Amino acid sequence: MSTHRTARLLGLPVVLAIVSGCASTPPAPSAAPAPSSPVGSASSAPAAGVDSVALRTPLDHVHGLAVGSDGALLAGTHTGVVALDLDGGVTRVGDGSVDLMGFTGVPGTDRLASSGHPGAGSSLPDPVGLLASDDGGSTWRSVALQGEVDFHALASDGRLVVGYDGRTGLLVSDDGGARFRPGAAIAPAALAVTPEGVWATTSEGLQRSVDEGASFAVVDGAPTLVLLAAGPDGSLWGVDVQGRAWRSTDGTGWEAVGAVGAVEAIAVAGFDRAYAVTAERLDVLG
Repeated sequence: MSTHRTARLLGLPVVLAIVSGCASTPPAPSAAPAPSSPVGSASSAPAAGVDSVALRTPLDHVHGLAVGSDGALLAGTHTGVVALDLDGGVTRVGDGSVDLMGFTGVPGTDRLASSGHPGAGSSLPDPVGLLASDDGGSTWRSVALQGEVDFHALASDGRLVVGYDGRTGLLVSDDGGARFRPGAAIAPAALAVTPEGVWATTSEGLQRSVDEGASFAVVDGAPTLVLLAAGPDGSLWGVDVQGRAWRSTDGTGWEAVGAVGAVEAIAVAGFDRAYAVTAERLDVLG
């Protein structure tokens, strides 16, 4: 394999039944390649060594993927949360749905965070602000910024929550999402939080913050990643603009794993295992 040298959610106890919608976004500063589009060529397929299974039911536009505490795979889609089995099974989670923009999980837990848009019949404002779940998406609660912010990218380690507001840059919370402050004026396609810092994929390359999102610096020598996710062991996995998967123990040294082609989201179980997904396919990496 080749090597590059580089780079509890808190909230209000209001359980929500939420439904889907979508909205346009104004131009953003230094925008990275659009995360809403699959990475790589639409005709590309996983390389040898990447196990792939067809999903029995196609997904409705995947906005994010998370690994639960028991290893369950949870996908945030245009119409809510679904659980994915390694044999291709797809099961809806919870009885509500929302266009889950920025869907992410706290590594190694069943805690999820998302933003997005409600649909017809919902009492939620648009955008829905920051939502959180402590039970793998079965129920959700409102945390902050209802009617104010649609996070297009989110990451959290349980205490720190970092989100791209889709307009001006990052918003950062150090109390699980109850209160936010402005962060760096960057427009990441994806975010991740590890003990080594906050990581962002941008049009200028992979960037890292060591001051909890206030400022960032480009990670020299890192692959040009679009998708990015962290594992409970602090490892990072990413997919570059050509649809190749990479992994790192600490964000500074990167190892090529294989080509996954057109994928919409990734999630990390650890340095030795990650997952990538499209609307019709689940890949097991590592």
